[in-house]
Amino acid sequence: MDSDPANKEWPDIFAPLMLNRWSLPASFALLLGLAGCGVQKKEAPVPRPGAWRMEMDLNGHSLPFQFDLQHNDSSTWTAHIHNASEDIVVHDIALKADTFVMRMPLFDSEFRGIVLNDSVIEGYWHNHLKGPDYRIAFTAKAGKADRFAGAPNYKADVKGAWEVHFSKGTSDFYNAIGLFEQQEGGRVTGTFVTETGDYRFLEGAVLNDSLKLSCFDGSHAFLFAAALHGDSLVGRYWSGTHWEEPWVAYRNADYRLRNPDSLTFLKEGYEMVDFRFPDLDGRTISSSDARYKGKVLMVQIMGSWCPNCVDETRLLNEMYEAYADKGLDVIAVAFEKYPEPEKAIAGLKRFKKTLGVDYPIVYGGLASKEKAAEKLPFLDHVMSYPTCIFVDRNGVVRRIRTGFYGPGTGAHYENYRRNLHLFVEQLLAEPEVKPKTKKAA
Repeated sequence: MDSDPANKEWPDIFAPLMLNRWSLPASFALLLGLAGCGVQKKEAPVPRPGAWRMEMDLNGHSLPFQFDLQHNDSSTWTAHIHNASEDIVVHDIALKADTFVMRMPLFDSEFRGIVLNDSVIEGYWHNHLKGPDYRIAFTAKAGKADRFAGAPNYKADVKGAWEVHFSKGTSDFYNAIGLFEQQEGGRVTGTFVTETGDYRFLEGAVLNDSLKLSCFDGSHAFLFAAALHGDSLVGRYWSGTHWEEPWVAYRNADYRLRNPDSLTFLKEGYEMVDFRFPDLDGRTISSSDARYKGKVLMVQIMGSWCPNCVDETRLLNEMYEAYADKGLDVIAVAFEKYPEPEKAIAGLKRFKKTLGVDYPIVYGGLASKEKAAEKLPFLDHVMSYPTCIFVDRNGVVRRIRTGFYGPGTGAHYENYRRNLHLFVEQLLAEPEVKPKTKKAA
């Protein structure tokens, strides 16, 4: 969102998030000028191994995160990007002369920059899924540094559960629950849980009279800032350079969202799921194939571009490995961002290989909730990626789960994981009911 939907003045806490937006173009202009004047080239600088801190420019607001660079040998590098307890390992890093390229492992995005010296890299993050022109400027600096600079507020306490409302009073309004943990020194970790998923691993701090949180996972660039007012928070949320909205929160441990098992259901007249799509090698797979007869089946509606789908895929892969020999099977039906099928299939193959997915992934088409609903006519709608359908040994749909609460939600995830094991074990223990055959007269 380019403008403030509520058209309000916001607290001064957002001012420290502003970047010097002229520094990056000036740096590139200087480099281009030196090259054009025929100045003798110096030996290209090499980034310093160790701790780094990056700032991404979200339309003038700084989204920071930390990462470590490892120089493995003369030609290979590894990076570890940190978001709370999440550690994203990046192996696809290229350094040619003074050009630095770091391609994210799961999502079709990459950092491309110039190594100004051993301690500074400037450039752009390109998210190819959002189009050829979508990019966000960044500056990375070597050395250990806090995620957010400022004076920690040791008195303020944001730990616990919060009732949260995003874009209140607008057509974009939605509810959430804020789940925060606070450590000594003002460091805060946690996430926001919505009815369609969670905002994954957020990390930040309570500084002076404000709360600041950020996350970068290769697909999402999230930044949250809020002013503290007793037991309430008044803030703004930025997602990349394409979205901005207000949010308010109130301390409320009793606040609840709707049950994720109650939001998507079969249309009237349908009792089974039935679909037929090509797998990543072009072979047609159907839910009615003989291999699935008499089995418990989980059908995951997902996309390789979706971080919540990554979290659910890891759990479903765990379930498949634990129960495949007892009669569980899984099919992932993927709806992709790229309109070109060959690009979509290539992304899915990389997704499958990177996560070590053992069950089939089939290609459903373009990632549109309306298109997905057309391709899956037995569902009343597709509200969220991911959505998981649980089918018993007799082909009867027993549950449809909308969205996914991943490991960033802490106890919520662990409870769901534990209950999922129990539910699948229950379905596996139920017998297949054989149809009765009529006796000959």
